Amino acid sequence: MTNERKGPWTVLSKKDVYENPWIRLTHHEVLTPAQTPGIYGLIHYKNLAIGVVPIDSEGYTYLVGQYRFPLEAYSWEIPEGGGAPGVDPLQSAARELREETGLSASHWRKILECDLSNSVSDERAVAYAAWGLTQGEAEPEATEDLAVKRVPLAEAFRMVSAGEIRDALSVLSLQAVELLQLQGKLDPGGPRDG
Repeated sequence: MTNERKGPWTVLSKKDVYENPWIRLTHHEVLTPAQTPGIYGLIHYKNLAIGVVPIDSEGYTYLVGQYRFPLEAYSWEIPEGGGAPGVDPLQSAARELREETGLSASHWRKILECDLSNSVSDERAVAYAAWGLTQGEAEPEATEDLAVKRVPLAEAFRMVSAGEIRDALSVLSLQAVELLQLQGKLDPGGPRDG
């Protein structure tokens, strides 16, 4: 018995029940905030979720389409992936953008940090807007069968509003870009770096 306190929760015991290179699932026997017996399953993500909204000089962005195994559905998303612990998230974002779209960017701006599903996981995310794009060759991972399409930002915003883009990091990131645009703080011709 550990009797470890986590806020109003008491952890009586914990056991790792599954692990792979990306996640670890831990089962906890707990006392709830009401001090009644309970359980809690926690998914620990071993990488930081990274997203990029690339914006070209004509006001277009690039979406990545792929089949998502857990949802049994095709999904249009911003370029995104995992950033290894200890690696600068901006460096991971540049790698993901290049791998999935072949694009590189000369200007970057962090647009959000968030927790993606904090009721069952500790997954954290960081997203960037990227400008000053140069096209190269995409290098998707072996697990990725990707389609890339270039769409006006307004179309990507519409896709979010219509529920055609449902991926949480994509929705949040595109809404952050739309808000910056509405506030007059989005300047694809010369944004602030960082």
